[in-house]
Amino acid sequence: MLVTLLLTLGMMVLFVLMMIVASYFMPVAKMAEFFPEDIQERLKPRIENLTMTKKRVVGIILFSLIMIAMLGIFVYAGIDGIHNGFSYGQFLIRYLVIGIGIKLFDIIGFDWFVMTKTHFFQHFLPETEGCEGWHSFGYNRMQQLGQIIMILICCPISALIFYLIGR
Repeated sequence: MLVTLLLTLGMMVLFVLMMIVASYFMPVAKMAEFFPEDIQERLKPRIENLTMTKKRVVGIILFSLIMIAMLGIFVYAGIDGIHNGFSYGQFLIRYLVIGIGIKLFDIIGFDWFVMTKTHFFQHFLPETEGCEGWHSFGYNRMQQLGQIIMILICCPISALIFYLIGR
């Protein structure tokens, strides 16, 4: 269980790094779609004028490396489970702890704390200062619900894949 908790913590660290890279480098315009509507409106001029600068290229590279590292954590979780002779249930619990842990961290740590209690994003996106959306926790309930459903679908599949590989 210790390895599972460490892998979950690793995912949380990578998630924080991903948010910092996305906010500072703005590697992709799609980033704005995760914000409330009024913030998206204020960001439109910036997004429409995005050009491929060195800063954005660095951001794309860093963002890609973080995504690869996140995938690596899931793969390592499976390989470690194979080496330890995990049953399907043990794989499932490991993947659910990691998946639900990172989703709770996203909802509580970022959507509630960072977005509504700090000025983290406004530091990188000053044109959004004063937007009401920064105080609207839960604006993306349907998006979060969809992601939770995907976690509940992907975790049993991942557990099954690594269980079958390890047999």
